[in-house]
Amino acid sequence: MELGLIGLGRMGANMAQRLLGGDHRVVAYDRDPEAVHSVASAGAAGAGSLEELVRKLSPPRAVWLMVPAGAPVEQTIHSLAPLLSPGDVIIDGGNSYYKDSARRAASLSKQRLHFLDVGTSGGIWGLKMGYCLMIGGEDEVFRRLEPIFRTLAPEEGYAYMGPSGAGHFVKMVHNGIEYGLLQAYAEGFELLHASPYELDLAQLARLWNHGSVVRSWLLELTEKALAADPGLASVKSYVEDSGEGRWTVLEAVERGVPLPVISLSLFSRFRSRQDDSFAAKVIAALRREFGGHAVKSD
Repeated sequence: MELGLIGLGRMGANMAQRLLGGDHRVVAYDRDPEAVHSVASAGAAGAGSLEELVRKLSPPRAVWLMVPAGAPVEQTIHSLAPLLSPGDVIIDGGNSYYKDSARRAASLSKQRLHFLDVGTSGGIWGLKMGYCLMIGGEDEVFRRLEPIFRTLAPEEGYAYMGPSGAGHFVKMVHNGIEYGLLQAYAEGFELLHASPYELDLAQLARLWNHGSVVRSWLLELTEKALAADPGLASVKSYVEDSGEGRWTVLEAVERGVPLPVISLSLFSRFRSRQDDSFAAKVIAALRREFGGHAVKSD
């Protein structure tokens, strides 16, 4: 098949290579000409603009966006849609908010354009292992583009979730679960690191991946990181969040669904960004006031 690909960052460039390996024709565009040149040297057709990308594709076109959620997606669709023809498809493979995806699908349908929201998981390992794809939109359009999904995903690694927004809704919850899993591993290894024993944490991660009930790919990556830097001295204790955890917690509040672990894992990320927590100062001061407990001063 033929696919236009916009956004050639860490995931987009790897997706282009995986598609080329599956004998698909890829027309690629990025604001960075070097990124376009890189995938073109691997066999893609490069484009210097959205207009050129559209010209190089045959109708009915399919254009996959791998750009950051929010304004970048909105702006790209706003610029791209007028260049397309009725029956063409825009695919958002980023981590967009599912309500935005449903809105975009409804808006594009008025222009007789189709829209698929594809929650994409796999990170930088997707080129080798494949991407897990959670797909929302019109079932007929999903089936038309199924050869693309089949190439990008490992065996049984893609599925149709339902109407517009469903793909990104499932990916949102997927990432919320990821927050909780990462927090559990992090807390456990922090306690192991503080233990009275001289433990080899990389060895422990490797051990647990052989028969333990907590074995996982994340634990494999834990072993890899600890083997390279046992004390993680090169890593700053600052954890970013890219939006999906917040959306998951907000959705839980809206629907009255208790998510204590995921919620606390999100707030722990906020805490990691404070060099000097005022809340902690308040607690220390109150302990001094009611119990005469000593406080540490700067």
